[in-house]
Amino acid sequence: MIEPIGNQYVVSRQVYSQNAFNEEYKKMKRSHKTIWNNIRMYFRCSSQKAKNIAFSLFPIVSWLPSYRIKEWLLSDIVSGVSTGLVSVLQGLAFALLVNVPPSYGLYAAFFPMIVYLFLGTSRHISVGPFPVLSMMVGAVVVAQQGNSNINGTETAGNSSLLDEEKVTISATITLLAGIIQLIMGILQIGFIVNYFSESLISGFTTAAAIHVLVSQLKFMLQISVPSHTDPFSIFKVLESIFTNIEKTNIADLVTSLIILVIVSTVKEINTKFKDKLPAPIPIELILTVIAAGVSYACDLKGKFDVAVIGEMESGFKAPITPSLKVLQTGIGDAFSIAIVAFAVAFSVASVYSIKYDYPIDGNQELIAFGVGNIFGGAFRGFAASTALSRSAIQESTGGKTQIAGLISAVIVLIVMMAIGFLLEPVQKSVLAALSLGNLKGMLMQFKDVPTLWKKDKYDCVIWVFTFLAAVILGLGLGLAASVAFQLLTIVFRTQFPQCSTLANVGRSNIYKNKKDYPDIYEPEGVKIFKCSAPIYFANTSFFRRKLFEAVGFNPVRILRKRNKALKKIRKMMKEGLLQITPKGFIVTDSKFTNIYDNSDEKIEELDQPIMTADLPFQIDWNGNLPVNFEVPQINLHSLILDFSAVSFLDVSSMRSLKSILQEFLRIEVDVYIIGCDEDFVEKLECCGFFDQEVTSSMFFLTIHDAVLHIWMKKDYFISKSDPNQDNESKDHFIINTNGGLRNRERVSETKF
Repeated sequence: MIEPIGNQYVVSRQVYSQNAFNEEYKKMKRSHKTIWNNIRMYFRCSSQKAKNIAFSLFPIVSWLPSYRIKEWLLSDIVSGVSTGLVSVLQGLAFALLVNVPPSYGLYAAFFPMIVYLFLGTSRHISVGPFPVLSMMVGAVVVAQQGNSNINGTETAGNSSLLDEEKVTISATITLLAGIIQLIMGILQIGFIVNYFSESLISGFTTAAAIHVLVSQLKFMLQISVPSHTDPFSIFKVLESIFTNIEKTNIADLVTSLIILVIVSTVKEINTKFKDKLPAPIPIELILTVIAAGVSYACDLKGKFDVAVIGEMESGFKAPITPSLKVLQTGIGDAFSIAIVAFAVAFSVASVYSIKYDYPIDGNQELIAFGVGNIFGGAFRGFAASTALSRSAIQESTGGKTQIAGLISAVIVLIVMMAIGFLLEPVQKSVLAALSLGNLKGMLMQFKDVPTLWKKDKYDCVIWVFTFLAAVILGLGLGLAASVAFQLLTIVFRTQFPQCSTLANVGRSNIYKNKKDYPDIYEPEGVKIFKCSAPIYFANTSFFRRKLFEAVGFNPVRILRKRNKALKKIRKMMKEGLLQITPKGFIVTDSKFTNIYDNSDEKIEELDQPIMTADLPFQIDWNGNLPVNFEVPQINLHSLILDFSAVSFLDVSSMRSLKSILQEFLRIEVDVYIIGCDEDFVEKLECCGFFDQEVTSSMFFLTIHDAVLHIWMKKDYFISKSDPNQDNESKDHFIINTNGGLRNRERVSETKF
């Protein structure tokens, strides 16, 4: 019963052990499904299940019939046109990161967008090329180029065949990444994205932005730089750039710097006045139109030898035949690309799903991106995900559904089929500058490091390690190393958990770390120890060491000392050298110290429970023993283990925990475990944890239940003034709001 008194409350109930609670409150029996039951349910067919599958595989069926044409169509058209124009420019720009002709970026911007319209669950993300993915695909293209001889044709000295080889490699690796995503979606393992923390994604994308920055320098300077993909490649590329810096094309450099400054300034204006502007200023489109007009009118290619996009073929090309050699050797890179593409897209989609309150399905997203990349790779595109800037434009300009994505795809299609030739005079340095202008958000993530250090040093270390690993080792190896390091930090946190000794605060039922509060009460002879992590094979020795440090002694050593002394006492009594009196032991011969030779004693015997049933007296190990008996005295009679934060034990830790409990119990220290879930106790029972020494009666619901039980067991609450109520006083105590413990039937109080 709970009685509120102002801002206080009085709790009236009996002291509960886990067994007593289970006896009074019977659990409901629940039937748990077996693996076989789940398999049968999964493959069971019904009309409703078929309908649910159709709705889940084609989410467009669920929202298209309820589409509000009058309210949403105009907004989706405006948003789609704005996003489509940006998609065209980013597709051309990001194609440079893949080391393929710019026109192929339009394929990467078109096919995944159409597929996502039917299969995707997010209503606001813009699907297409992403600079990090483009960089990763470009690294594969460089690595595979020269190692694969497509169709047995020599490509040296032939630019068109060389470009065809690059396109084949990028399309093949994209196709393979799409297949991996599709398989992961079918197998329902979209949860894998949970292993990518925000710190890891932030550090990785920042490192990818550095790679993008370095890779675009050769286009801004228009110098020839050999490609490198091995670890430390970024430093080799920088070395090549500085070695050939004197060959810089000044026209390209000046153009790219002007474009970069203008883009950065206008984007800053868009950010600062986003609430006042009806839509972000489409600076990329404006600058591209101006750059194309200036380049064509002034013949920059002829006068200054600048590099331009060049011929853009209209229409679609036939599907490509994948390279079997790339399929065999690129599985690792494809897996990294598939995971990063899904992680980035799902993260952005989650932001908008929370903002607009609609669900997204991670497994369906994998299927959507998988099918999209399969189509994109088959039609010579490269890996797609979502770009943060495009998605922001689609949402901020009023996009309500993926109809805006359909309009964007139509804009891309128009450029591909009809007006692509207008972009042929655009300099590659302009596209490079536009790419770098979109990296500001990623590069500004450096500001997160000091904040992370203040919030969580582990997350900060993960960010720094991920950034350095991805920069130094490359994006593929860096991602793998970062995930491994992140998991290692989790192991490190649990291997060295926070352990503390608790004490009573405020003379109530609240127990906190005794180092944190000045006004505490620690019951005499009672130690309360808390472990704030799961206990498993990696941290059992740490747990044991911290526990022994908290109690101030090693129970094994105490046990062995006592068993040695007990053998010595039995030997002396047998020889008549020791007599027992009401006042204690009397030694009849001062030469007793040599009566017992321990040279042949076995450790196993000394670790056994202390057996004193055959003695005519009880030994008080904390009392006066015969002189020269070296048995340390301990002032602990009860140990409470707070396992409220211990979520699981493995078999190794169970064995170790049982050994620890036995060691304390054998030296007459009662052990109580509190805060465990009932499933936790049931698992211990299934594993044969309990025996005659270690019983389930040591489990209690709360720390205060265990403390009250200890006090009643030690007769701390027996009142001398009324001994007739001893039995009642042991069973009924309530928390007194004045800071003490009070018996129900009596007025007198026993305070801490």
